[in-house]
Amino acid sequence: MWRSAASNALTFLILVFLLIGALALWGQAQYYGAGPLSEAKCLLVDRGQTMRKLSQQLDEMGALSQPAIFRIGSEYENKTAQLKAGSFLIPQGSSMREITDIVTRGGANTCGTEIVFRLGINTTQAQIREMDPVTQKLVEIDSFDLSQAPPAAYKETVGLPGLRFRLTMAEGITSWQVVEALSNIDILTGDILEIPAEGSLATISYELRKGDTRTGLLQRMSQTQESYLSEAWALRAEGLPLATPQEALILASIIEKETAMAAERRLVASVFINRLNRGMPLQTDPTVIYGITKGQAVLGRGLRRSELRKDTPWNTYTNKGLPPTPIANPGKASIEAALNPETTNLVFFVADGTGGHAFAETLAEHNKNVAKWRKIEAAQSE
Repeated sequence: MWRSAASNALTFLILVFLLIGALALWGQAQYYGAGPLSEAKCLLVDRGQTMRKLSQQLDEMGALSQPAIFRIGSEYENKTAQLKAGSFLIPQGSSMREITDIVTRGGANTCGTEIVFRLGINTTQAQIREMDPVTQKLVEIDSFDLSQAPPAAYKETVGLPGLRFRLTMAEGITSWQVVEALSNIDILTGDILEIPAEGSLATISYELRKGDTRTGLLQRMSQTQESYLSEAWALRAEGLPLATPQEALILASIIEKETAMAAERRLVASVFINRLNRGMPLQTDPTVIYGITKGQAVLGRGLRRSELRKDTPWNTYTNKGLPPTPIANPGKASIEAALNPETTNLVFFVADGTGGHAFAETLAEHNKNVAKWRKIEAAQSE
C-alpha cells in the first residue's frame, strides 16, 4: 500500500510539473505571439503610471489577450520599473513582448498630438499636428503666426498630457529673429537678456518641454553649433585662407545666404575661397543687406545702387576680405562646405533662373551668364 501511495504521489507530481510546463509554454506563446489589436492605435502613458494600470488600459484597447501574462512577462524581463511616459504608436497585431519594448525603451513620442514651432526667415509659426495611427501620417489640425493670439485649438491642445513639443529653425535665420520668436513661445519661461552672437546657434530641430527656459534652450543651440564648428575645423582642407574657426563661421553664413541648394554649397564656397586667395572683394549682396538691417528685419526688396556704394563693415563691395561677423546662423552643411570647398578656378556666379547659379572662371564668361539672367528677369517681369 505504501508503494501504491508513493507511486500515486509521484504520478501526481509529474502531472503537476507537466501542467506547469504546459502553462509556461502557453504563457510564453501568449507573450511572444501576435496580439489581438485589429488596427494601430495611440497609447498614452502618464507619468507615474504602473504596469498594472497600463495592462488594464491596453486590455480596454483590445491590445492584450491576457493582461496577467503581460504583467508577468514584463516583470520577468525586469521591465516593470522602466515604464516611460509619453504617447506611443502600438501597431496592429503587436505582441505583448513588442508592446513592453515600445513603452519601456524611451525616446521621442511616436504617436498622438504634437505642436511644432517653426522659426523661418520670413515667418514664425506654431503648427498643431496629430498622428493618424492607421495611416501613420501626421495631419495638420491648425496653425498660426507666433506673433498673433493663439486660436482656440491651441489653447485646448497645449494642456494635453503626453503632448510633444518641437522647435525647428530655418538655416540662415539670424540670432535676433530667434530671440524674437522664442519670446512668443508661451511654454518657455524666463527672459532673454542678451542676443547671442550672430552665427552661434545651430539651426536644427529641438525637443522642448513645458517650462524649459529660453536661456537654457539658447545654450543648447550654442553648444551644438560649437560642436559642429569644432568637428568641421578639425577636418578642414589644407591651405584655406581662414585663420580661425570664427572666420570659417563667417564664410559659412555667407554661403548659407547665397544658396539654398545642397549641391551648390561647396561650389559657392570655392568661389569665395578663390576670391580671398586672389585678394578680390567677395562682392556678395547678403553681406550688404546685413549691414543695412543688422539681422533685425527682412529687407524685402532689391538693393539700391546707393546701398551697394555705402561703406559699412559688412559691405563686401567696398571692403576686401571677410566681414567682421557672421550674417546669419549657418547650418552644419554650410560650415562643412566652407572648410572643405570644391577645388575649382571659379570666381564668379549669378542666378540662372532655376533656383541655382551659373558659375564662371572668367569675367567674359560671367558677363554672358549675367546677360542670360537679365533676359530671364525681363521675361519674368512681363
